[in-house]
Amino acid sequence: MPSLKDKSVLITGAHGFLGRHVVAELKKHSPSEIIAPKRDECDFRKREEVDALLSSKMPAFVIHLAGRVGGIGETKAHPGGFFFDNASMALNLIDSSYQNGVEKFVGLGSVCSYPKFAPIPFRESDLWEGYPEETNAPYGLAKKMMMVHTQAYSEEYGFNGIHLLGVNLYGPHDNFHPESSHVIAGMIRKFTDAKEAGSREVVFWGDGSPTREFLYVEDCARGIVLAAEKYDSPAPINLGSGMEISIHELAQKLKTLTGFVGEITWDTSRPNGQPRRCLDVSLAEKEFGFKAQVGFDEGLKRTVEWYVNAKKEGEIQ
Repeated sequence: MPSLKDKSVLITGAHGFLGRHVVAELKKHSPSEIIAPKRDECDFRKREEVDALLSSKMPAFVIHLAGRVGGIGETKAHPGGFFFDNASMALNLIDSSYQNGVEKFVGLGSVCSYPKFAPIPFRESDLWEGYPEETNAPYGLAKKMMMVHTQAYSEEYGFNGIHLLGVNLYGPHDNFHPESSHVIAGMIRKFTDAKEAGSREVVFWGDGSPTREFLYVEDCARGIVLAAEKYDSPAPINLGSGMEISIHELAQKLKTLTGFVGEITWDTSRPNGQPRRCLDVSLAEKEFGFKAQVGFDEGLKRTVEWYVNAKKEGEIQ
């Protein structure tokens, strides 16, 4: 199997939330070079820019993390943009990787690719048993097409590409923007802002009944790098923690951790999203020895502490 040692690695999205943790994890494996273009240095939606980058750098590995992401409100408001941006990036990178002799392509997909009513826990074999949840289906389907593209090139050209199905991430350096954050970061910000303002109420979308699975970002980074070295099948594989928690219970945990003493109100006029999400993570442990190490309560505590300190230092406005 291909080793990362003394190899050049291109990481898309290297300066984002997950990317910075993957870069840190990669350094432990002694690559010869980590190529980490910033957004203004290469637009992965533009084929000519992707070709220019890969033909000049000739990386042995490509780890594709870049993507347009956001919460329910953002994906519901911009379905076309989410589909085009994510699909075009993957199409360009996979074909250019093949054309430029990349040794291995690692694509990070999403739990959003699973059918809305897939049986719990989600198994990789359930991916084609229905349509994804409507509010983020364009995003989930764009990621799913990356998987199909990888598999098609594997079958026709012997292209070595893998597809990891990731869950919701959380941890230090997450996106805490009120309009585009995911659920944990968004809740932390709302509770903290409400506490500082002396508000008596915090309002969240839906009714709190949906369940989600979360993976601490450092665990995810470790899993991606493990898979890059130790997993060589085009068959998709889940990367998660295997835990399941309701949004209502999550809100209670974060209310306590942030010290907010007011009331939580659920706006049931807003969508819930997918009813349940929880992965079967047994295959990742079997195939490349990945298992989440950071407990959920500990991960939440670290994330809240990081956010509070970052806000104090002026890193977050």
